[in-house]
Amino acid sequence: MDTTSASLTGSSLADHINAPLNYLVRTGERPYSYQYEPPPGVPVRNGEYVAQTVPVRDARPISDMLTLDRNGFELHVRPTAVTGFTDDAIIRAAYYAEVEQLMKDVTGATRVLVFDHNVRLGAADRPAGIREPVKRVHNDYTGRSAPQRVRDLMGHEAEALLRGRFAFINVWRPLREPVLSSPLAVCDWQSIAAEDLIASDLRYRDRTGETYAVAYNPRHRWFYFPRMRRDEALLLKCWDSATDGRARLTAHTAFDDPTTPPDAPARASIEARTIAFFPSA
Repeated sequence: MDTTSASLTGSSLADHINAPLNYLVRTGERPYSYQYEPPPGVPVRNGEYVAQTVPVRDARPISDMLTLDRNGFELHVRPTAVTGFTDDAIIRAAYYAEVEQLMKDVTGATRVLVFDHNVRLGAADRPAGIREPVKRVHNDYTGRSAPQRVRDLMGHEAEALLRGRFAFINVWRPLREPVLSSPLAVCDWQSIAAEDLIASDLRYRDRTGETYAVAYNPRHRWFYFPRMRRDEALLLKCWDSATDGRARLTAHTAFDDPTTPPDAPARASIEARTIAFFPSA
């Protein structure tokens, strides 16, 4: 174990909360989730999830040690000039440009595509089209779906781009601060075993994507950044094509923080989805 890994498991991480995270139970049945109204009599989602109470450690004291390539996530202070996060046109025109520049600055990618975003709100009365935080441990891409998504999005350039390194990275930002309810937990890549990852179907009307659900493993090391602010951006690696030992993904989930005040406002956040393309070595 290197010194960084040792510090992530040592006494310096005594500051933590114990919180329930929802893991998939292994049944042998392939999980699926419909992203539209399913056929009559078919449930929107299958699979059984069970809450496991785990320590979720405060990552702020060691945030300078946590990196995308070692752990699968990292935090940056990066204010946004955008205020109209209720307007998709403004998000795509202005916020996407900010995210693209952030990604280039942080990762060294020569090209970044910001191709999608989700605004999430934890309130029961959220407006139509706004999604709630996802409280199931998961990762957004797999070794099959990541290159396929490049092909879907990049057209005739895809095969050439797939010969180089590429990485899917989400940029997660609070829209209401500080985040008190439904914060985001991230799992250190170094604590995830291949057998913990369970390929799952994401069914759309025109295509079927593939994500990873995650089975419980007591070796998982979970972190969160308490009271995140609007000027902070958390980068989450959802797939990296590199096989040189760097982190390839990070499992993540929203969770119920037992220390959240009962009158805390609902979480509001935006996640921008990107692909970073890197020059050939």
